[in-house]
Amino acid sequence: MSSFTALGLAEPILKALNDEGYENPTPIQAGAIPHLLQGRDLLGLAQTGTGKTAAFALPILQHILENPRRTPTRGMRALILAPTRELAAQIGANFAAYARHMKFSYAVVFGGVGQGRQVDAMKRGVDVLVAAPGRLLDLVGQGHIDLSTPEIVVLDEADRMLDMGFVHDIRRIVAKLPSKRQTLLFSATMPSSIRDLAHSLLNNPAIEQVTPESSTVDRIRQAVLFVDSAKKKDALLMLVDNERVVRAVVFTLMKHEANKVAEYLNRHGITAAAIHGNKSQGARERAMSGFRDGSIRVLVATDIAARGIDVDDVSHVFNYDLPNVPEAYVHRIGRTARAGREGWAISLCDAEQRAWLRDIEKRIDKDISVITDHPYHSNDAQNSTQRPPVLGGGRGGGRSSRRSSSGRSGGARRHNGGGSAPRRGGMRRSS
Repeated sequence: MSSFTALGLAEPILKALNDEGYENPTPIQAGAIPHLLQGRDLLGLAQTGTGKTAAFALPILQHILENPRRTPTRGMRALILAPTRELAAQIGANFAAYARHMKFSYAVVFGGVGQGRQVDAMKRGVDVLVAAPGRLLDLVGQGHIDLSTPEIVVLDEADRMLDMGFVHDIRRIVAKLPSKRQTLLFSATMPSSIRDLAHSLLNNPAIEQVTPESSTVDRIRQAVLFVDSAKKKDALLMLVDNERVVRAVVFTLMKHEANKVAEYLNRHGITAAAIHGNKSQGARERAMSGFRDGSIRVLVATDIAARGIDVDDVSHVFNYDLPNVPEAYVHRIGRTARAGREGWAISLCDAEQRAWLRDIEKRIDKDISVITDHPYHSNDAQNSTQRPPVLGGGRGGGRSSRRSSSGRSGGARRHNGGGSAPRRGGMRRSS
């Protein structure tokens, strides 16, 4: 399909898409929307930045327009599950933008804030509920949410939810859902765990796969600097203190390291903020707001917290620490080179993480260019044969810290059409 009009979307939705500056559907949108409008289950294999949120949000809004009915008390007509509070909030904002010209209500459920507003909103029910699994189950257990009502259920970034240890929560939620429903599952990767989950949840699904990960990686200019661990902050400052670095995301493995890196950059005149599961919801929202409006130039994040970063004009991604899982590298660098823009992904590799770099290069099927012409180059790191460290639960990639960054409340909003939706960064022309 070459246009949103050709997809058969209703005029209020088309008007909102025009307001947002969307011109043509992305491949995942063009592939998925016709199936979803027919009511089919769907397995969507697509990374962040390919427009998958609109791929499921627009058909859901079309369904609500074409099948008007009262929202069920304490229930919802569509349920979207997301792994982190940032991603849940972003999905909620996207729904609000696309539904700005129609009567529509939604709520976002995640942790880090009180549940009072959420409980009040769910008394009347909503059209769309976007939720992180933990808080959703809390409110279900307290009798504030009824899961027997949704007509459509979406699991977004399902691979990340499983990585974070939510498989049992997901199965508890699914057990409470109506058997007659349309189910959508989106994932960036397709390990056996996702195949098994899809098989148990989906009924004769359509399958849409776009932008294989290796192709996405190929569009991003990548490089690695071999440095001693004690020189990483100096090397990072050297890289960031460049006028070409307009807006950057720096990844660390551990939350406390994210704090230290952000503090170091600020001390040296680079506006930076850390975002991770130990930060309050208010602090995370302020960091994201500053990052979007440009008052914060660098966001230092752990892998899980970064899942909600949805900003198109990230010029650079820096891996202060390499990830211990090769797939996480693909997720990380996908924060740049979005919406047709160019992007850089530059990694700092010390001797201890050299083995992880080899695994990453094997995963993306290419050698990453090495930059040696800098004052911090380490031959020891480049030639290291050390075994990689074993990460425990307290590190940024560990399960115990992951659960804390998904959170469990949020707020609810209603509007009757014609108004402006909350503005948010990113997803221009490619949501």
